Amino acid sequence: MRTTVPDPDSSWRPSPEQVRQAYSGFRALGPEEQELLDRVSEALATSGLDPASVQLEVDHARVLVHGQVADMPTLERIGAVIADVDGVEEVIDKLVVAPSAEQRG
Repeated sequence: MRTTVPDPDSSWRPSPEQVRQAYSGFRALGPEEQELLDRVSEALATSGLDPASVQLEVDHARVLVHGQVADMPTLERIGAVIADVDGVEEVIDKLVVAPSAEQRG
């Protein structure tokens, strides 16, 4: 009978949940990145924009924003608000203008 020892080389192995998250594109944020994400979300909310209407990703001091907005002024305003947040060095804007059904008439 063969017996196995879990991780006989004493190395660390990710949990099944961590493996699932990695395959789905999840990346845990460091404390500084999480703080920057919180500041960006707060800045959007206090400027009258809904942070839940766009997706934000933070990589060090770079913020990627993507999603759909109703009009060009909103698109420009979101980028400007994010760029003004302390700690943001670069904004990668992947927003697209997609008017709602009511605006299309």
